[in-house]
Amino acid sequence: MTQWIQQAVRRAPFRDRREIFWLTVLAMFMAIVIGALYLSNVAETSTIGRQLEVLIEEQERLEQENEELRIEIAELRSVPRLLARAEALGFRQAVSSEVEYLIVAGYSPQRERTVAPIRDEDAEPIPVYDETLIGWLRQQVDTLGRQFAQFNAQ
Repeated sequence: MTQWIQQAVRRAPFRDRREIFWLTVLAMFMAIVIGALYLSNVAETSTIGRQLEVLIEEQERLEQENEELRIEIAELRSVPRLLARAEALGFRQAVSSEVEYLIVAGYSPQRERTVAPIRDEDAEPIPVYDETLIGWLRQQVDTLGRQFAQFNAQ
């Protein structure tokens, strides 16, 4: 019985050559696949690089055009040009004897100037801005408490 097992396990000399051949074919196939994937990746990267270069050139061209337009706008808004345009439209500078001042009852030029509109008394008060960690934590806890109160009210 042991002799039969040894014969089954024993390799034929041509079998080693066939395995080496197929291993070589498999290695070459893997190298070709990996090479194709690498070339595909390189081609895609170079295409994206070229597109990026085109976009950068377009951005630079647009920035240049914007600067030229800003210069043109500044030239058109210059005081001498505006004065010349006003004169061309028939306007002239007023002399002090032609200026009339109006007095408006209740108007105070020394009033406080506000950027934001004046709020109603019924409106929710503006929150106080506190930049500290404790202030932020207090705000988070207050918000969480209001959410629980709203949840319990429902």
